[in-house]
Amino acid sequence: MSIMSRLEYEKISKVVGKHVYGNLYDVDPSLLSDENFLRSLIIKAAEIANVHLVEVRSWRFVNGDKEGISVLALIVESHLAIHTWPIYRFATVDIYTCGDQSMPDKAFNYIVGVLKPRRYVVNYADRSSE
Repeated sequence: MSIMSRLEYEKISKVVGKHVYGNLYDVDPSLLSDENFLRSLIIKAAEIANVHLVEVRSWRFVNGDKEGISVLALIVESHLAIHTWPIYRFATVDIYTCGDQSMPDKAFNYIVGVLKPRRYVVNYADRSSE
């Protein structure tokens, strides 16, 4: 067994965390109400992000003006999520990945491109260990 150099050790011991999240405004409510469509959207976004899908779960909430759908994809590298409020034509998207090879920004842009909000806000956070 060879001895690792300090540089090699630091490279493999660092957690590379990338977090992209945002709000989508004025989205077609029929898209935000379609649970199967949203599940497919998140699955494709995970593929585009170059991550490894573990499981996808979704929930439909019926509560008057707070009605909506949440879809959560558990990935080896962390998670992708979308939460919708069709009556408000509003959705939030959260994509957090770990690893050098993941591309959460591409996944976020894909979701925006498909849902076509009239306006959106995107935020980025470096969640790396160092």
